[in-house]
Amino acid sequence: MRGEIIAIGNELTSGRISNTTSGFAARHLFEAGYEIYAMHTIGDSPALIGETLKGAISRADFILVTGGLGSTDDDLTTEAVSRALDRPTIPNLDILSQIRNHLDSISAAPVSPLEKLAWLPLGAEALTLQSNMAGYQLTHDNKPIFFLPGVPHQMHTLLLEQVLPRLAIWSHGRQLATCQRTYKIFGMDEAEINRRVARLTLDKNIHIGYYPVFPEVHLSLIVRTLIGTDPAPLFEDACLAIKEALGEVIYGYDQESLASVTGQLLTARSLCLAVAESCTGGLIGQLLTRVAGSSRYFLGGVIAYANSMKTEYLDVSEQLLANHGAVSREVAAAMAIGLLNRSKADIGIAVTGIAGPDGGTADKPVGTIYIGMATKNNVQTHLFHFAGSRRQIQEITAKTALDLVRHYLLQQNGS
Repeated sequence: MRGEIIAIGNELTSGRISNTTSGFAARHLFEAGYEIYAMHTIGDSPALIGETLKGAISRADFILVTGGLGSTDDDLTTEAVSRALDRPTIPNLDILSQIRNHLDSISAAPVSPLEKLAWLPLGAEALTLQSNMAGYQLTHDNKPIFFLPGVPHQMHTLLLEQVLPRLAIWSHGRQLATCQRTYKIFGMDEAEINRRVARLTLDKNIHIGYYPVFPEVHLSLIVRTLIGTDPAPLFEDACLAIKEALGEVIYGYDQESLASVTGQLLTARSLCLAVAESCTGGLIGQLLTRVAGSSRYFLGGVIAYANSMKTEYLDVSEQLLANHGAVSREVAAAMAIGLLNRSKADIGIAVTGIAGPDGGTADKPVGTIYIGMATKNNVQTHLFHFAGSRRQIQEITAKTALDLVRHYLLQQNGS
C-alpha cells in the first residue's frame, strides 16, 4: 500500500520548528511494510490544506495528516477538511463529555475553546477519548485518512498505538516484507563506491541508495517483496556481494559508529587506548566517550594545544619542536610515544595539524594533518591533506585517527 504524509503548520514552513513528525511517521510506516509516495509540508491555509488533501486522495491508498488540530484560532485543519470533502462538522459527544468533565474539575467557566476539539467532520471516528490528545480517522473514497496532532510526543503515541494497528487491519495482505541494512563506509568516496556496486549483478527487487554523511558515506540496501515471499535469500546474497565489492572500507552497519566499532575491537582484544590531541581539541575523546561502556577500553587523553603542553605532559622535546615545528611527522610520533609511556595504554594515537581557517603556509597549508600511532612494538605516522571548514577538518581528522586504530586492530588478527 502506498501512502502520503501531510504536515501542517506555519511554524514548520517558517523554519521556527523542524518537521520531525513526518520523518518519524515515514520511518515507522516503511518498517511496517508501506510505501511513502510523497511528503508535504504546508502552512495553515485552508485552501492549500484542502487542495493538498484532495490531491493525496487521488494518488495514495492512505493519508496521514499531522498538525492543526488544536483549540486556537490558527488550528484550521478540521475546518479545511470539512470544506474540501463536503463533510460538515458535528460534535463527538464522548469527546465533548470528556472535555466538560475535565473543565468542571478545574474551572467554573461555562464554555472553553477546548470544546473545538470535539467537533469533527461527518463520519470521523476519534482515535482516543483522551481530552488532551486530538486525533481522528476518516474514510473517504474508501481510503483511510488519519489526522494526528502536531505535538511530537502525542503524534508518536497515536501513530504507534492507533494508526499502525488500524492500518494493518485495513491493508491485510497488501504490505511488503522488508529486509534492510545501512552500510557505514569510511575512506572511499561516493563515486568509487557507486562504480564498484554498479558492476554487481543485483536482482530488480534490490534497491541501493547512497547518502553522504560527512566524512562518511552511508549505503542503504533494501529488499522488499510481497507478503508471503521471503526476501531473506535475496538480501543475504546482496549483502555478501556488497561486502566483497567494498571490503574493509565498510566499518559497520545501521546504528554503529566508528567509535563504537573501534571500541568493540579493543574490547575483544583486551586492549586500552589513549589519545593526544592538538588540532582536534578533544574531539576524538568525545567520540569515544559517547559510546556507553567506553571506560573498558578508553583510558583518557591529553589536549596538548600549546607547545608547552606537549613538552610538559607528553615529553616532546623543545629541540624537536624547534627543529621541525609542532605540525610535523616527528612531533606526531613523539606525542604518541610520550602518551603511551605516560598513560601505560596499549595503543596511543596522536594528532597535530592546521585546521584553519588561517595558520597555513606554503609548505604546510591549511588541512595538513599528521597522525601518529604508537604501540609497545611499533610507531607509525601518517600525513593527510584535508579540505573543508575548520569543523570539517577537525571531524575528518578525528575519524581518520579512529579508522587507523580500527585497521591496525583488524590486521593483528588477520581479519
